[in-house]
Amino acid sequence: MTGKAERQHHILRIIEAERPANQAVLVQRLARRGIEATQATLSRDLRELGVVKSAAGYRLLSEGDGTVTGRAAAFAAAVRRLLVRVACGGTQVVVHTPPGQASALAIEIDRAAGEGSLRGALGTIAGDDCIFVACASAQDAKAISHRLLAIAHQSAAQSQRQLARTTR
Repeated sequence: MTGKAERQHHILRIIEAERPANQAVLVQRLARRGIEATQATLSRDLRELGVVKSAAGYRLLSEGDGTVTGRAAAFAAAVRRLLVRVACGGTQVVVHTPPGQASALAIEIDRAAGEGSLRGALGTIAGDDCIFVACASAQDAKAISHRLLAIAHQSAAQSQRQLARTTR
């Protein structure tokens, strides 16, 4: 992972491990991990990831009392940020990203598949700006391509509600 994807990954890990009380504490925790972020950048990241501030500190936006896992939020954020276009052919899905970003999205796709929230995905092969997703069946390939497109076009809050329902 590089840049924004890595920073957002660490933000989610910090929020899962502890609920930082404010952005200053979050900036300190990121700095301990060797990541520098301005307040403006951090605010954008928190908004994109669906992180909200509560009386107990920062937490992931949830639907009712159901919690959205950091992994599901990271997957949705990566798809919204990095997916350029998707094509489906047979048992494969071809995902296009901006140059240099295929690996970051492939990692999130593999993790989502491993956790069962992207059923039917067997694994990925990433180049510079293109990912091949091997699927168990042609039906799975179609479902995955539709799911990726749906996530890419949803707002952060809508994606988290959908992901919360599928990971319960």
